[in-house]
Amino acid sequence: MLYSQRGSPGSWSLLLSLLLLPACKNGSGQLHYSVPEEAKHGTFVGRIAQDLGLELAELVPRLFRVASKDHRELLEVNLQNGILFVNSRIDREKLCGRNTECNVHLEVILDQPLQVYHVEVEVRDINDNPPRFSRSEQRLNILESRMPDSRFPVEGASDLDIGVNAELRYKVNPNEYFDLDVKRNEGETKILELVLKKPLDREETQEHRLLLIATDGGKPELTGTVQLLINVLDANDNAPEFDKPIYNVKMLENTPNETLVIKLNASDADEGSNKEITYFFSNLVSDDVKCKFSINSDSGEIKVKGELDYEDCNLYEINIDAVDRSAFPLTGHCKVIVKLLDVNDNSPEMAITSLFLPIKEDAPLGTVIALISVSDRDSGSNGQVTCSLTSHVPFKLMSTFKNYYSLVLDSALDRESISEYELVVTARDGGSPSLWATASLSVDVADVNDNAPVFSQPEYTVFVKENNPPGYHVFTVFARDVDAQENALVSYSLVERRVGERALSSYVSVHAESGKVYVLQPLDHEELELLQFQVSARDAGVPPLGSNVTLQLFVLDENDNAPALLGPWQQGAGGAVSELVPRSVGAGHVVAKVRAVDADSGYNAWLSYELLPLVGVARSPFRVGQYTGEISTTHSLDEADAPRQSLLVLVKDHGEPALTTTPHGQVPKSYSRVSVGAGSQKAALMDVNVYLIIAICAVSSLLVLTLLLYTAFRCSATPTEGSCKPGKPTLVCSSAVGSWSYSQQRRQRVCSGEGPPKTDLMAFSPSLPQGPNSTDSVSLIHPILPS
Repeated sequence: MLYSQRGSPGSWSLLLSLLLLPACKNGSGQLHYSVPEEAKHGTFVGRIAQDLGLELAELVPRLFRVASKDHRELLEVNLQNGILFVNSRIDREKLCGRNTECNVHLEVILDQPLQVYHVEVEVRDINDNPPRFSRSEQRLNILESRMPDSRFPVEGASDLDIGVNAELRYKVNPNEYFDLDVKRNEGETKILELVLKKPLDREETQEHRLLLIATDGGKPELTGTVQLLINVLDANDNAPEFDKPIYNVKMLENTPNETLVIKLNASDADEGSNKEITYFFSNLVSDDVKCKFSINSDSGEIKVKGELDYEDCNLYEINIDAVDRSAFPLTGHCKVIVKLLDVNDNSPEMAITSLFLPIKEDAPLGTVIALISVSDRDSGSNGQVTCSLTSHVPFKLMSTFKNYYSLVLDSALDRESISEYELVVTARDGGSPSLWATASLSVDVADVNDNAPVFSQPEYTVFVKENNPPGYHVFTVFARDVDAQENALVSYSLVERRVGERALSSYVSVHAESGKVYVLQPLDHEELELLQFQVSARDAGVPPLGSNVTLQLFVLDENDNAPALLGPWQQGAGGAVSELVPRSVGAGHVVAKVRAVDADSGYNAWLSYELLPLVGVARSPFRVGQYTGEISTTHSLDEADAPRQSLLVLVKDHGEPALTTTPHGQVPKSYSRVSVGAGSQKAALMDVNVYLIIAICAVSSLLVLTLLLYTAFRCSATPTEGSCKPGKPTLVCSSAVGSWSYSQQRRQRVCSGEGPPKTDLMAFSPSLPQGPNSTDSVSLIHPILPS
């Protein structure tokens, strides 16, 4: 019940160093208490919480508990006051036998953080066992002729206690014939002999009854008694005698049967049959000894009969009687003491007393995983055990107390690299050859959320055709998380942002579990060519980890826009467009030009023009440029050509399928009607004079004005920096290869060759508004009067 200090100041310093030595948040050191055996339930042992420097309030939250390899139920801790008390009966003799030291080893364990302390409770012996004799009665046969001072051995008592409680004193009740003599041999064993004080007379008394009393040294004293029955035999002259009264023999344990222990030799001074001697075990020899050894009655040889185990019993006392063969035999006595020597015949034993698994992969270094205790029944160096661990593992063994080890974390863990360790703990004793034992331990590494989901690439490019159906599945994203369980459960979501005036989530959505990306509404290439957004992948760990991936969604163009006419040819302008052409024009004269655009792009916006034949018209003197839209004469007009020609122009793109248009918006086929007239000869003659005068004046004035402007421009012009100057883009780009349309985002000036830009090459954008002041409008070709 006392907190005690054992040993010298040096050992006290060692104890302090053990108590104060940090071991990666594991308590290290020893507390020593003592308690008497047979203490009542609830007996105070020590204030263990206070002595360990712990607060009472932290005992329950930190799961304060006491563990012991074999004696968990003997002692307990009151978590309310931190007191260690006796929980059940403690019997020192049952617990430790005859060992001089008897200690109960406890392990005090706390969590958060994990700490382990070693506590040693010494069980003190009390005098609770009286001396006991192996039998209640001992018989001795003594010849009446024995001389005074003759000695006769008797069996002593034993006491299960230790120390002074087992120190025995002997005496016999007062009588006139016998005294008791007590001697100690080399092994501190007491030898009891009855000493004859005066000759016996069988005729007077045939039997003597004595009471042998054994008293221990405890307080209070306890005693044990045995009856000594002495039969007085008829006279005999000489008894057999041994060379010496005590023989000491040392043998190795596990000695094979029939091995000779000793050969005894007794002699008798008599003659004849009185000199012949036989050997027997004395009545004092226990049955256990008789099971281990045998004696040859004729030769006196003692041999091994049973298994000798040092750990069961290391000392045997064998009382031998040598008896002659006379009618009234005499007996000689001796004692053979057999001491066994330990051999390394017991392998170490291991026990894992506590196990804290699984261990998290982010556990700090020094975290205790298991508590291991080792033992060896052998003695000396044969019982000294050392432990080792499998090499190349992130763990190590730390000796925390005698024969106690802690398995602790020595280096960082990574479950994604190794999720389980198979450890082998080897306990090896110091014998020669040494013996060992192994124990396997499987250490599972618990996952923590230390890995974010990872996409196979940082960016994906996805293509989708415009006019897709709502809810169209365009792509599936996948992110892999190398963690386990809920830490690897990945969910997907959009990284919300604004796309123009609308939210991204109105265009696309992502399924949270499968990662499928859906387009929620039909897309229009002419409005949105590229939709760039991010998808986020998050795991279900605490705290959650995540990563993002970028998706570039390109909207592919489809031929969903028919060509649109411009200028006077616009849809809704109504009627046909009329042009006047003089009959004097030659072949190839441009009469008019049809202009159209297409809101699509690429081949879908590449336009071509063609004249469709009219019913009843066999041959037309006009043709249209396939890609320019220019209407020109095929030959010089003559009297055979009708004065009024109706032309039907078809405008179509190169999409699949191709789309066409009409001034009135009729699809799929519509036409631009051009009426070209030639007046009668008479009408022409009436107007020829007026036109001729006007033409001559206009040409003359224009020639003079042109010469003046050209001269002024040449004089004042400065060198240009390039052949292609930036200019305002116009709507139509016409050339020998056709007309092309571009989205407003790609509007640019198109230049060809070197020198000034050609006026018939112009870029356009169908999305530009056409106002009355727009420079992209196209004027009609004015009629030219015949000369």
